[in-house]
Order: sequence, then C-alpha cells, then structure tokens
Amino acid sequence: MCGRFAQYSSRDDYFDALGIGPEELTRDAEPIGRYNVAPGTKVLLLSERDGELKFDPVYWGYSPEWWDKPPLINARSETAATGRMFKPLWEHGRAIVPASGWFEWKKSGARKQPCFIYHRNREPLFFAAIGKPPFDREHGQEGFVIVTAASNQGMVDIHDRRPLVLKPDAVREWLSYDTSPARAAEIVRDGALPESAFIWHPVAAKVGNVHNQGPDIIRNTGDG
Repeated sequence: MCGRFAQYSSRDDYFDALGIGPEELTRDAEPIGRYNVAPGTKVLLLSERDGELKFDPVYWGYSPEWWDKPPLINARSETAATGRMFKPLWEHGRAIVPASGWFEWKKSGARKQPCFIYHRNREPLFFAAIGKPPFDREHGQEGFVIVTAASNQGMVDIHDRRPLVLKPDAVREWLSYDTSPARAAEIVRDGALPESAFIWHPVAAKVGNVHNQGPDIIRNTGDG
C-alpha cells in the first residue's frame, strides 16, 4: 500500500479541513472528481514553497537516474528518513496528498476482494508524502511517493501496510521548511491517525481497471 486512492472532493473541502483561507490558495468548489487515482499519473499535491502553500499536479512515482527498476510509489515511514533513496526527499521534499479514501485488495478465499477505506466520519484524509522539489517543475519520473505505516489491529486483515494519514493540525508543521527531519519523524509518530479512525466496505472489481472512474467505483457492493 498505497497503490490506488480517491481524490474526488473539491479544493474547498480539503482546504477548509486544514483551515487554509482564500488568501493563501485559490479556492474552487468544483469537485476534483478522481475516484480511481493510479500510479504513473499526475496528482494534486500540497507543499510549501518560498514560505507559501502551493497545490501542484505532480507525477506519482519516484525513479532517480540510477534506479533500474519501475518507479517506486511508496516509502516506509520506518526507514524513509535515513535510507539512501528517500533521505534527501524527507529533508527537503515533504508534501501532502489530500484524499477521500484508498483501495486495498483483501484476500477472500481464492480471490481478492477490493475494498474502499475511508474516515469513519467521511472527513478528508491527508497522506504524508515526500518527493523531489520544487513541485512546480518537471523532473521526469522523479515525482513523489506516499509514506506508509504498518497496519495494526483490524486493518491488518485488509493489508499489512497503509498510507500514513496525518491529523489536520499536524499538516502545516510537516510541510514547513523550518521543521527539521528529526521533528518530521516525531510528527509521523505522534501526528498520525490511528487505525480506529477508518472504516471500509467492499467495492466492485472494476476498480482494478484504471480507465474506470466515477462515483460508482466507491459504492458498497455488500460482498465478502
């Protein structure tokens, strides 16, 4: 995880949840409308640049020149701050992916049942992310990855990893250039939502095809 998520609410919904005013970022009440976001596409990413908040479309995936495998899409929170691949991004490229939920495939007998996971109060989610700044420039396949954490309690039944979702009041400090890498690690540890904040339901298998979009993608099918 995370290999597929939804970013369908409006900028206004996401920004209001963070207390971001119209003087800080351009507002738009029109829903973003992406119900089936896949790696290798551009995703709207919140970051800080030159002391101001920015909302840019950024490639989901990270593959530096020396990497000879497919682009990575996730980074483990346990090692991202110190590993060769992600340490520079942790220090200078922290960002946030506003989202409405994400998808996982749960083993159900001989098949895998896709599930949509979301906040139990239907509140916006804010995935911790790291990438290559500045995010308003093209860097080829050096885009961003979503930071993940280990799943505990009931969520391990769905998948052993999950996106690290920050509490709204932790987002600005995570993004700030003034926040040290060590402090960022503390935010990840102390400012993330617990597994109990989320619920999920089964969805149709067509979510596996990235060409399928629309609200029916997240509809509860009531299966397995």
